[in-house]
Amino acid sequence: MNRQRRKEDRQRRTEDRGQWASKTEYLLVVAGYVVGLGNVWRFPYLCYKNGGGAFLVPYGLFALLFGVPLFLLETAIGQYTQEGFVTCWTTLCPLAQGVGYGYVIIKIYDLGFIIIQAWALFYLVFSFSSQLPWASCENTWNTDDCLSLLNLYSNSSNATVLKNATSAAIEFWERRVLGMSGGIEELGRVRWELALCLLACWVFCYFSIWKSVRSSGKVAYVTATFPYAMLLILLIRGATLPGAQDGIYYYLYPDLNRLANVKVWIEAGSQIMFSYSLTAGSLTVLGSYNDYNNNCYKDCFWISLLNSGTSFVAGFVIFSVLGFMAHSQGVSVDTVVQSGPGLAFIAYPQATALMPLPQFWTVCFFLMLLFLSADTHFVTVECLITSIMDLFPKLFRKTGRHEIFVFIICLVFFILHLMLVTDGGIYIFQLFDYYGTTRFCQYFMALCECLALSWGFGADRVIDIIEDMTGHRPNVYFKLCWKYVIPLLSLISFILYLVEYQHLKFNGWYVYPDWAYALGWAIMLSSVVMVPLWAAGKILVTVRTAKVNTRHLSVLCRPAADPSLQRKNMGEEEMSVELAPSAVTT
Repeated sequence: MNRQRRKEDRQRRTEDRGQWASKTEYLLVVAGYVVGLGNVWRFPYLCYKNGGGAFLVPYGLFALLFGVPLFLLETAIGQYTQEGFVTCWTTLCPLAQGVGYGYVIIKIYDLGFIIIQAWALFYLVFSFSSQLPWASCENTWNTDDCLSLLNLYSNSSNATVLKNATSAAIEFWERRVLGMSGGIEELGRVRWELALCLLACWVFCYFSIWKSVRSSGKVAYVTATFPYAMLLILLIRGATLPGAQDGIYYYLYPDLNRLANVKVWIEAGSQIMFSYSLTAGSLTVLGSYNDYNNNCYKDCFWISLLNSGTSFVAGFVIFSVLGFMAHSQGVSVDTVVQSGPGLAFIAYPQATALMPLPQFWTVCFFLMLLFLSADTHFVTVECLITSIMDLFPKLFRKTGRHEIFVFIICLVFFILHLMLVTDGGIYIFQLFDYYGTTRFCQYFMALCECLALSWGFGADRVIDIIEDMTGHRPNVYFKLCWKYVIPLLSLISFILYLVEYQHLKFNGWYVYPDWAYALGWAIMLSSVVMVPLWAAGKILVTVRTAKVNTRHLSVLCRPAADPSLQRKNMGEEEMSVELAPSAVTT
């Protein structure tokens, strides 16, 4: 009887929330979400910086000990509860629901990364010019110190010329695209061309998710697969360039001495967290749209392999071109290596401008960046919206209201993000990037998540659930990772971050005012404090409402007393504070 009722409950939730049309759509959306810009512009640089091929040792260990187990855990709890990343905790561990609210804050900060998509679109439009504007100094925004691409390479050995000059690519980025002001205090005007690009990105996002997973699953057929086509084209082209082998050598040459540096291990773990999209709640939401009996156990292995494999291949694409760039300048590869926006919007466009048919290769690169950032962004928005709607199902689960709510969210954040396309917008972006989703937040959330699920809810119960859903019982290895390895590594990394913390400096020289650093810390702590605040509030409400003894408060880490671990009817009086009946004293 209970099993039949649980099946009917799952069917009703599926009808209300929707479900993936096919397993293929789920895999494409997850793959498109986790494979993003970090695989292209962060992993290759970290590999080069931290010992080349030797970096693959800590990276691989963290993938096995941290990435895959946590990926499985977050996906499984979503598939089991069929709830968003906030309400799922009501079923699993009510005391830890603050983790879900912390994810809401993190998601709000994550939405600011749409500006990268706008920058890529801006560059894509200029890539169709007869002469690429970042290759010459014959433009209205150029200064007297500008050095065209041709002159840059002809004077590559003249240190005096290079010291007093600025490349055309840097001037295009700083003066034409960003219009950089003198600091965060000088926001200046809204740059209308970037604002139009931002609007186009939000319009694309809206129509990608306006029908929830029914539309996002279809869009993923293009956004998740197209970057791989571009990556393959750029890989073939890069391998044929002169100097490519030098770049690949720098990328993979193993320096085993670097393994003795603890920072190498910390950055390997950080990259796993970043590229696997862990402790962000999205894997839970995406898994919640699966069929209850989907084999999430097998899925996590294939998606993790695809993610790490893409990062590795992207390194060949990036460093073969950087090797060509260094060869053209007559300098060593380490002088041209950059990471993040500097790689995507200065170094790589500069390199493609040297190739035959430069417009074609530039278009390929920015189309790849555009789609990599697009599917990551619209999935982030969809996961935030789903979790809010699961909090208020009676309000939002009605015909037409999903589309209206998505429109309101997109409109509100478009208006908020206009400050990112002002003259001082880059300073605001860097502040949110540095503090909003930092390693501090990620490892704290991983620690709380694993403690709540493996110690509060019970690692054995999680394994039982996965076995019930998939028909395969996870190895005891996963239990050990959830209970001991991940919490320990998270705690160590969390402490090391605090010990090694340094204030943000933009471009290595601009020092933010004190109020900006205070704002940064407020941004960083805003998601973290949700966990203890919720837990403290829950305990106080429970004590006052149910009049329980403090020794019974541990049941707040357990779901309602039901063999299926599903939520009972919360209208029952004894379940009003989500306590097992035995916890209430008479």
